[in-house]
Amino acid sequence: MVNERESVTAKICAFVRAWHSNRSRQKIYDDYLAYDMLGKEEYDSIYELISSGLDGSQKFSREDTEQIITEYFAPIPLSRIHFSESRLADFARENGNVQYVICGAGSDTFSFRNDNDDIEIFEIDHPDTQRYKLEKIRELEWNIRSNVHFVPVDFEKERMCDKLLEAGFDPAKKTFFSILGVTYYLTLDVFTDTLGQMAELSALGSGLVFDYPIKTGAFPRRVERLEKMTEALGEVMRGGYDYNEVSRALYSLGFQIDAYMPPEKVQREYFDGRQDDLKAFENVSLISATYTAGYDYE
Repeated sequence: MVNERESVTAKICAFVRAWHSNRSRQKIYDDYLAYDMLGKEEYDSIYELISSGLDGSQKFSREDTEQIITEYFAPIPLSRIHFSESRLADFARENGNVQYVICGAGSDTFSFRNDNDDIEIFEIDHPDTQRYKLEKIRELEWNIRSNVHFVPVDFEKERMCDKLLEAGFDPAKKTFFSILGVTYYLTLDVFTDTLGQMAELSALGSGLVFDYPIKTGAFPRRVERLEKMTEALGEVMRGGYDYNEVSRALYSLGFQIDAYMPPEKVQREYFDGRQDDLKAFENVSLISATYTAGYDYE
């Protein structure tokens, strides 16, 4: 995250959701408000950013630019948001009145697509990114519902749980936490601390969903190239985690894994049989877990 400006990768993820919603006949996930959130000018500028090689050093053709979007930028955001929101829908259906905490919300539009008043929503993000989003919402004249709360948190300086409690979060109520696209930029120790804060706030039966990059493996060139692309934007990936490390961290905090989707399963679930070139990223896994045990966080 680069201070004093909104996250560029968050904007690219929003662009991808809009691009897929507007153009794909085989939708993995339809974020029909993403284009409105960005606006035409922002949408076009991100397209131009990608077509220029992100640093202005290239001038790709339309065909090559769309191939780059398909190959590098679209697969991860589309699969993880489908995974997360489908589990959120199940969670809310099973538990009634619940809370939904979106960590690293970026330009997520769920708060405006949601038609379930029993879901209390808390959007968490870096102050710069959230400031940018709130400006967009004001420009669009969208109404922020009373069950939506925006919670700015600088993860390097502030504790997420403290800021949530200040915003009216109820730790006695079952909560669904999503933390998508965040682990790429955090060390395992920092991410485990974040999970610990979620455990501290979780009522029994609360849920958790996140994606993470795998640390080791014989990955194709596009994995390394994506890392270099994000680094060029000033947002450096930290190398990923091992599944055993992740599972130990979850279990130690009282979370039980109930769904694990390694890359090959993500491919089968979301990408097999498609008529375009979208394919799951070879180093990205998805996990959902349930909080089943009390934990005394220190």
